[in-house]
Amino acid sequence: MVQPHAHPLRVALHNEIHARPPEAMAAPLALSHIVMAGDAAEREASRAHLAALLRDHHLPLPDAQGTHIRLELAGFRIRWELHTEFVSWTFSRPFPAEGFGQQEPPTALAAVPQEWLAALPGRCLAALHVWVLPGRELPPAVLARALLHEDTLVGATVADAHGTVYTDFALHADGCSRMVLLAGDLSPRRLGRLVQRLLEIDTYRMAALLGLPAARESSALLGVAEEELAALAEAIRVAGRDEEPQLLDRLTRLAGQVESHYAATHSRFSASAAYFELIDQRLQDIKEAKLPGLQSLGEFIDRRLSPARATCAWSVRRQDALSQRVSRISNLLRTRVEIEQQQSSQELLATMNRRQDLQLKLQATVEGLSVAAITYYIVGLVSYLAKGAHAIGWPFTAEGTAACAIPVVALAVWLSLRRLHARLLGH
Repeated sequence: MVQPHAHPLRVALHNEIHARPPEAMAAPLALSHIVMAGDAAEREASRAHLAALLRDHHLPLPDAQGTHIRLELAGFRIRWELHTEFVSWTFSRPFPAEGFGQQEPPTALAAVPQEWLAALPGRCLAALHVWVLPGRELPPAVLARALLHEDTLVGATVADAHGTVYTDFALHADGCSRMVLLAGDLSPRRLGRLVQRLLEIDTYRMAALLGLPAARESSALLGVAEEELAALAEAIRVAGRDEEPQLLDRLTRLAGQVESHYAATHSRFSASAAYFELIDQRLQDIKEAKLPGLQSLGEFIDRRLSPARATCAWSVRRQDALSQRVSRISNLLRTRVEIEQQQSSQELLATMNRRQDLQLKLQATVEGLSVAAITYYIVGLVSYLAKGAHAIGWPFTAEGTAACAIPVVALAVWLSLRRLHARLLGH
């Protein structure tokens, strides 16, 4: 069948709905989940690091554009995922569940080449061991004695009470936190989805907290900026006209500092807010219910993360409020300076108007003198003309003719100047 011309991104967008699909899992299973944070170069280097492992096992190299890969290697299974700020590595392998809790159970990391594991690009942000066991019940005392800390033990039924999860949200001697999941009668695919959501909760919990140090640092910087702004506001209130340019310069520098700090931390706070929302969504997805005598995961996370979330949110609101205050005070000061400039301009225009009036009066005086001067010269010409005409029979003397010509010439000159002024004003 002939198909219409496809959009160049159609396949990529269509496959996005299948990105990072969960795997079908069966208990008993040991998993180790490691999250490596890093910049773009380090995240891309993780792809080459994975390729080196695959070459050692004589397996095909990963796709240069792929964002998730899952493979079966000798003794363990690996899942690699490339995210915006970090790379996650998930290793899994079956293990014998007999005698679980009586001694330290095996981890999936033990089957991974240790030299290759130690050279993972980036910086470790989170590390979690998960043991998935068959059955529904496991005495908490066994967990506390063998794996988890009893004083911070939390647990809940999950997946509509078809499974049970225990953890302590603590770092153990190997630098990893731990979690035990009882699969109950969960199907392999549903178990895979549940495990993926539990891993994402731990990952997003750590990623969301990256905004907390930035919020604490921001609080100190914003406190200094707020004090500076309060001092500027008081100085503006009592400042004279000569001090306003210096105050405007200080206020402009403060606005630049606030906006620079906002630009440096906005992306971090936005990312933390998005991670907090993902945590809430994943906690809803696992459909947990309380176990007698234990806090659920949602209660524990909400109680411990709420202060960090509130601190990040408050820092964002504080930044916005400070930016708006700086903008308002800047506008007020600029308005004040502009009004004073307008007043100075009005005084200058009034002075110019007075000078122009004086110039017009002087010009009128000069024009009167000009009429007299022009009349004088023209009458002189008439006198010379009368003298010549008297010699050839002109009946009047030159002096009489000049005297009679004075008012006529003066009136003609004055009328000519008035007509010239009218023509210029018309243009």
